[in-house]
Order: sequence, then C-alpha cells, then structure tokens
Amino acid sequence: MFFERPDSGERAVLVHLNLASESEREDPREFEELVLSAGGDPAAYVMGQRDAPHPRAFVGSGKLEEIRDQVRLHDAEVVMFNHALSPSQERNLEKELQCRVLDRTGLILDIFAQRARTHEGKLQVELAQLQHMSTRLVRGWTHLERQKGGIGLRGPGETQLETDRRLLRARIRSITARLEKVRRQRDQGRRSRRRAEVPTVSLVGYTNAGKSTLFNYLTSSEVYAADQLFATLDPTLRRLELENIGPVILADTVGFIAHLPHKLVEAFKATLEETLNADLLLHVIDAATDEREDNIYQVQEVLEEIGAEDIPQLQVYNKLDLLEQPPRIDRNADGKPERVWLSAVSGEGTELLLQAISELVGQDMVSEELELEPDQGGLRAALYRLGAVEAEDYTDEGIARLSVRLPRADWNRLMKKGPEPLF
Repeated sequence: MFFERPDSGERAVLVHLNLASESEREDPREFEELVLSAGGDPAAYVMGQRDAPHPRAFVGSGKLEEIRDQVRLHDAEVVMFNHALSPSQERNLEKELQCRVLDRTGLILDIFAQRARTHEGKLQVELAQLQHMSTRLVRGWTHLERQKGGIGLRGPGETQLETDRRLLRARIRSITARLEKVRRQRDQGRRSRRRAEVPTVSLVGYTNAGKSTLFNYLTSSEVYAADQLFATLDPTLRRLELENIGPVILADTVGFIAHLPHKLVEAFKATLEETLNADLLLHVIDAATDEREDNIYQVQEVLEEIGAEDIPQLQVYNKLDLLEQPPRIDRNADGKPERVWLSAVSGEGTELLLQAISELVGQDMVSEELELEPDQGGLRAALYRLGAVEAEDYTDEGIARLSVRLPRADWNRLMKKGPEPLF
C-alpha cells in the first residue's frame, strides 16, 4: 500500500493473467484505469495465460523472470497484479522481485484511502485496510519474530509480531464500535425522514458512470466529480423538490466495480445502508461504454450482495451527448418508466428524469376535490403547509373548493379530522 505517496506517480509493472479456472475474468483496461486513479505510472504490462494460479508465486517461473526483467528495465517501484493474491504469494513475489507487490484488493483500498474525505469514510477505509493487512504482517519482517533480550530490551514475553497483531485487533474493535455508533446515528436520521414521509432516492451504478455529475446538476451542489474511478466515496444527501410531489431526499453513493472486495462491502455497510433503505434506486449507466451490459450485471450482483435487489429501480442511461441521440423515456407494458436517456453534463433530458421519478415515487398519491366550510380553516391551512393545494375557488356561500394532491399517508392523517372527499 502506498503509505508514503510521492508527488509524482510511482512506476509500476502491471500483471494480468487469463486463467482458465476463472469463470469471470478481470478487465485489463479497467485495471490500468485503477492504477492511474491511484496515482501510479504504468511502465509495462505483462500478460499471459495459465490454467490455474501457481500456488507459490501465482505466476510460473518463466513469467516471473519476465516480470523481473521489466522491473529492472523500468526501475519500477511496485508490481501490481490484477488478481487477488494470498499473503504467502505476496511475500514470495516480493522476495523474488525485490520490490513491493500489490494485488487488486490492495490497490482498490489505496484508492479509497486517497478519496476518503469525511471522518466516517476514513474509518471505513482504515477498517478495510487493517482487515486486509492482518494476514500480511509477516511480509519480510522475519526479525520481528524473535523475542528481544538483553538489558533494557526484554519485552512482555511475546514476539514483536504478536504485539503487532494484538494492537491490530484492538484497533479493529475500536473502529468497529465507532462505525456502529455512526450506523445508529444514520438509522435515527432515516427514521426521522420516514416519520416525515419524505421519500429517499438513491443513485447507484458502476464507478465513473456519472452519478456525482448528475447529482450536482439536479441539486445544484458541488460534490467532487471527476473522470476517474471512485471519485465519490462518502455518501452525500440533498433535498430535491419535485413538482406535485414535494420534497425527496437524493443520495449520492460510492460506485460499484466488478468483484468489489468483500472486505470493502463489509466495511462500507453503514454507507451502503443508504441504498438499502431507499424508496427508489436510480441505476446510472454509462450508455457510451462497450462494457455497458457487463457493468449493469456487476451492479446487480453488488445490490444482491447487500440485499437491495428488490427495491424499485429506474435505469438512467447517461452520457447521451457522446451518442448524439435525443433524450427519451422508455416505458413498460403498464406505462411505467423503466429507462431514461439523458446527459448529466449538458442537463439534456434531466427534466424527463424528474418526471419519471415523480411518477414512480408519487404512485401512492391522492388527488381529490374538497369542499371546506368556513370553520375548517385549520384543515385548509394544513393542506397549504403540505403544499397539497393545486387550485382553489369559493362558492357564493363562502365554501372553499380545493383541488388537492398529496401522499396517501398525509391524506389519511388529515382525513381523520377532515371532510369526506367529493366523488
């Protein structure tokens, strides 16, 4: 991991093998994007094929020699594998190559460490890093396995390695407890929103699909957005006013990626719960990429892993400006919006998205005509406070005739003390 990051990118040799034993292969181009996002400088790309990983060094002796030659040729500081390495494979490779070795999980953890902005995000990254590091403490540190002796050097009877592991476990327990407190605070906020009947709409999608750009356009916010993987790490919530619906909470969340490390899914449970408790998911898709269908599949896999596969979804095909197509809404056989095609950069088609969200979130809305007597001014005022009155006029007898539209929960609450609707 890049604990001391230099100002310039670190020269890296990238390694990718097509393994016959892998049912779903990693994407070499995406891996290169990950390295660039981490601030690395890819100097060479070593590729090859094997039936299965070598148990000792993941690659065979010939490929290992090729990697060693590339490290010497480019004076590389780190070798990155587009695969998950076991702790022993990492140690053996570092011993053979005489430089740092990083696997795909370690690389993603490093990117997350660079992107974390909030206290919660930093805690989540540290927890995932510590869990990943706990099996890798022996990396080249054989001198730590000896107990110290001599005057002033006698320790508590355990090796330095045992001390490190004990301190690591204590730190993991401490961070887990603090994240549990954050989770309870988030729960409290969500319960308040549910009591106020404010729907939550959560943006999900593959990393770099344009979620933050769309979020900024819809909410006039300035969330960090960049053309790089995992530009967004910390969740951001903003209030969005929808015509005829009222306020909704829009949540921008961390992007997903193929084979997202399980340690990250576990560490980011508090963040991912914003997705789990949403009333509607906006699945933002990069419409211009060749890997569009595969990215959709990977997002669905992560949603299933966190238990959010049954939440209603609206697919948002973004980056329409690159396809030169007009924006549109695709509907299913029942007339419900299924897909919206738009460009978050230009804003073209965002009004169609707001219309589709209103239709899906506002399905449980009540539209009625009411007649209120002069002594029912309190009910009339309550309807205005809720923003439910669409039109109003008066009869000669002073009776107010109101056209109202509001969520059914608010309607049921008001009708306990109000008039019967007109049919």
